[in-house]
Parts: sequence; C-alpha cells; structure tokens
Amino acid sequence: MAQVRNHHFWLRAESKQGEHRTILLPTHVQQLLRNGHTVTVEESVNRCVPINDYATIPGVKVVPEGSWHSAPEGTIISGLKELLEDGKPISGTHLYFAHCFKGQSHAPALLGQFKQGNGQLYDLEFLVDDNGRRVAAFGKAAGAVGMAVGALVWAFGKAHPSADHPSLDKTYPTYAELASYVKEKLAAHEKPKVLIVGALGRVGQGAVGMCRSLGIEPVQWDLAETSGKPGPFNDILDFDIFLNTIYLSPNLSPDQRFVFLNKESINKKGRKLRTIVDVSCDPNNPSNPLPIYQETTSFEKPSYQLIGGANRLDLVSIDHFPSMVPAESSMEFADQLLPHLLQFDQTSVWSRAIKLFEEKRDATRQ
Repeated sequence: MAQVRNHHFWLRAESKQGEHRTILLPTHVQQLLRNGHTVTVEESVNRCVPINDYATIPGVKVVPEGSWHSAPEGTIISGLKELLEDGKPISGTHLYFAHCFKGQSHAPALLGQFKQGNGQLYDLEFLVDDNGRRVAAFGKAAGAVGMAVGALVWAFGKAHPSADHPSLDKTYPTYAELASYVKEKLAAHEKPKVLIVGALGRVGQGAVGMCRSLGIEPVQWDLAETSGKPGPFNDILDFDIFLNTIYLSPNLSPDQRFVFLNKESINKKGRKLRTIVDVSCDPNNPSNPLPIYQETTSFEKPSYQLIGGANRLDLVSIDHFPSMVPAESSMEFADQLLPHLLQFDQTSVWSRAIKLFEEKRDATRQ
C-alpha cells in the first residue's frame, strides 16, 4: 500500500460578498491534523464559524485574511468561491469552484491567469469518482434554499406587484428554521403551483424536500419529460414557480442544445408563471437552457423583473444559495469532501481533476 503523503491545507477567507460557508469546519480540521497534515486558517468576519473555534485547536496556525498570497510552495489554498478578479497571474495550488470549464465567458481570462502564473486548479465541481459522480456537492442545500427564495419572491410579488424584492441578508442555522420563516410569508396566499425540472437529482431533491416542508407538493420533471425535445416548453407557463435544477453538461454540441423558455415564450398571453428560479445558474454558458438573462442576482438583490407591470415575471439566479444556511450546508459538504482531502493527490479523483484543468488551460488562447 502506497504511503499517504502529508500536505499543508490553507483555508482562505472568501472574497465573494455574502458568502458565509466554508469547506472545512473545526471538526474536519482536527481530523486533517490527526492524520499528519498541516492546516493554516485565515481570519474571516463572514465565515459562519468564529475564528476562535479554529484558533483553539492545537496545531492550527491563524493568519490574516488574504495572506494566502504568501503561502509556502506546495500549499493547497482551499476555498469555495472565486478569487478576486485582479487580472494578475495565479500561482500555487488552488481548490475551489472556479466555473471555467464549460465555455463560460470569463473562462479564457481566468485560465490565462493560471497559465501565466504556472498555478494549478482542482475545481471542486469536477472532483468525480470512477462513475463520473461528484464526490462532494452542495446540491441538496442549493435546491432547498433556491425553492425557499423562490417562494419568498413569489409571495412578495403577489403582495407588492410593482416593487423590487428587498435584501435577503439574513442567514438561518437550519433548513427547518428557513422553512418556518417562508411559511409565514406564504400564509396570506393560496399555495403556489410549483414545477421542478431536474427533480431526480440531488439539487432537485433538495427543492422537493423544501417544497414539502412548506406544505406544497411540486410537479417533478426529469429526463423522461424533457429528453430529446429542443423546447421551449410552454407547459412551464402554467405554473406559478418554475425551478431549473438540472446539471448542465459541459460538452453539449450545438445540435444537442435545448431551451426551457426563451424571450418569445415568456411573453405569451395567458402566462401564469410569475417566478423563475435558475438554481443551475449558468447564464454565461453557451448551452444555457434559459437564454432570457445574462447576469446573476444576489442576496442583496435576489430577483429582477424580466417583465414588469400586471404581467410581472421575476427571475432569481443566485449562484451561492447554500450560503443562506451556511453552517448546515457546510457540514454536509465538508463531510463528503474530507475523506478525499485525507488522500489528496493520491487517487484517481485528483488525477482526473488536474488532467481536466491542464486540458482546459492548454486549450485557452488567453
């Protein structure tokens, strides 16, 4: 049996506004240390865990926020969301969701930065087992919170037909507490008719679970209802809330692409649909099945009106939904990821991930 090498994991602070999650909670840090690894943790005012919870663990080194730039060579700089967009070459070894392997518009610039700095990227989205299934994902949390936010936006639109939805800057300890809050907001209205597409996946099942917590039984579509059909799917217009929870393949050819809704379909007369939640949230992907918007929303501005007035149609496209329930969703994700971190760079999960990065990096023209 090959000897497992010890590594230095550097938990960086998140630079994305409103991001409160972490890929390592104190319990996971302790397990890394017990297995001979080294852990450095950056201070962070936004992380759902106070820095003192890490600082009191024997062996942990606490450093100022943003100091990963001076990390020793060979350190695995670990985070969740994107690095600050400063255009500078990126060196070192990085672990995070970069969203740059599916032809996104920002991908050439980012991959070019890695090429210029001779850096390496292990993208969390593409850590997969031998069957191609992701080893760690926020799917359940993304679906659950996406459904909750969609219900809040729908209820607000019913009560305030012309106003924009206010900020959703509060976090919740558990899904149950979030569901309780949403049920209060829905109480003044008839229950909405909800459609979840991609319902059999992890994200979809998270949305289904939240629906049921709200006392709503959603209609569930998956491949059987959508496969082989280019769209648009006008039946979607008969629902109050529509959630797109599919996993968008990175390798769709032009003849394989499809749309759920387009600008023509959402302007049809008789549309009942009032809220679209794009949990998949990939507007810059050329295969985006919702080519009706280009920019994501945020917890500060959770939705915008695709269509205003009496026929109002809101779109929600927050790309870090699980941060609304940061502690519980972080625990779910970190529990899945930890066994693989303990074997960093020692298994096919890691060799596949770095091979994919190298292929994408070498193909970029930036």
